[in-house]
Amino acid sequence: MSNPKSTSHHPGRRHFLKTSGAVTAALLTPSAFATAPNKTMPALPSNPRTQAAMPTRNLGKTGYKVGIFSLGGQASLEKPNNFDVAVPIIERALDLGVNYIDTSSIYGGPQRWSEQYVGKVMAHRRNEAFLATKTKERTRDGSMRMIEKSLQLLQTDHVDLWQLHDIGTMTDVNEVFAKGGAMEALLEMQQQKVVRFLGITGHYRPDALIEGIKRHPFDTILMAMNAADPHHYSFNDALLPLAVERQMGIIGMKIPGRGRILSTWTPPPIEQQKHSWEGMTIQTTKPGTLNMREAMYYTLSRPVSTVIIGCDTIAQLEENVQLAREFTPLNDAQQQQLVARAEPCAKPSLFFRFYDRP
Repeated sequence: MSNPKSTSHHPGRRHFLKTSGAVTAALLTPSAFATAPNKTMPALPSNPRTQAAMPTRNLGKTGYKVGIFSLGGQASLEKPNNFDVAVPIIERALDLGVNYIDTSSIYGGPQRWSEQYVGKVMAHRRNEAFLATKTKERTRDGSMRMIEKSLQLLQTDHVDLWQLHDIGTMTDVNEVFAKGGAMEALLEMQQQKVVRFLGITGHYRPDALIEGIKRHPFDTILMAMNAADPHHYSFNDALLPLAVERQMGIIGMKIPGRGRILSTWTPPPIEQQKHSWEGMTIQTTKPGTLNMREAMYYTLSRPVSTVIIGCDTIAQLEENVQLAREFTPLNDAQQQQLVARAEPCAKPSLFFRFYDRP
């Protein structure tokens, strides 16, 4: 369906985004992205299929009702030259009632394939999805360049959520909050109504995320939350309760731990794992111990707004939507049983917490 808020209705913004050179330099001044004082954001997105497709929850205090399953921007959505697979997955997700799509400026490498694929769909279905992207840059100037390119690739003049990507250490926190840091870009873009809400993301250790939340009232947090979490550097203990107390939208990620928590996962050869960033310092010859229903239902039984999961195929997507539709919360005893069962594969399932960081 056509989007009445499409970028063709904003010639000034589109002209700005299509230029380069001197305009890129202009991005680094406070006047860049300047808009009329009375400019307002379009209404929140609305996918008419969501209510019938799956349960919804409040995305914190944003006023948005998000389906409990959302589409992640990795898996097929980050592979190069994968338009024929990735774009139909995104289209089908919207058809099935998914109303939140997550991506990032670093998914798919320098060519940002994930944003490219999402943009192909947003060009004609922008008002059906709450659109979230991220900046991994730690400076204001770097982040301004990131959002300029994100808007171009996503084929929109605004995103619903712009997030600090992968806040893992106190160095990250101090850099983004320093003078000239990324937070300046986030706040400017929100003031200029280029981005609607601001978020923080991470999967490494809880302390830096806790400090980030204390320094700014972010609207959302995207955090790793799977059944292995309580075994190593748990986000459940202090970070999750703080996010709940602050009434943030809480988005769970790393639900199957890149498949490692699943009994259907076939470990690749150790040598291949050692040369993959996904392996980090954790290699294993054993599959996981849970099925996808158990993995998803554990996280959805925590106080989260939604979970994002990347999909390799439309069949995977359809299975996840069906699981969301059938979801009923697990009680504390059932959750603890899954945590105990996940212990043998906890480190591989939390590989992202075991690599060296500065």
